[in-house]
Formats: sequence, structure tokens, C-alpha cells
Amino acid sequence: MAVLKVIEVLSSSTVSWEDATQKAVAQASKSLKNIRSVYVQEQSATVKDGKVGEYRMNLKVTFELE
Repeated sequence: MAVLKVIEVLSSSTVSWEDATQKAVAQASKSLKNIRSVYVQEQSATVKDGKVGEYRMNLKVTFELE
């Protein structure tokens, strides 16, 4: 039987929401093993001079405990 844990992480990117998600997973993978999935809880963006300046993600990361 597997035991899973869920943590919440925040990430941002000046490129896209997808890039922000990739950055969050890459960074979380440095300290967490056995990441199983990510759930996008919330998306937002900052606006500067009428253009999107930064894409922001609030993600839940699920990983298996050893």
C-alpha cells in the first residue's frame, strides 16, 4: 500500500503558465522523490503597461512517501 503526501507550491514565469508549472516540478524534484502528479489549484497573472508581466501558479504536488 502506498502512502501519498500533498504539498502546496507557488511558481511564476515571464513566459507562460506551462513554463511556471515546469519550473515548479523541476524545483520540487530536487528535494522530493516519487512525485506522482500536480494539480493546478489557481492561476493568476500580473499586468504591466497593458501586457502580462508574470504568470503565477498555485500547485498541489503529490508524492509517495518511502
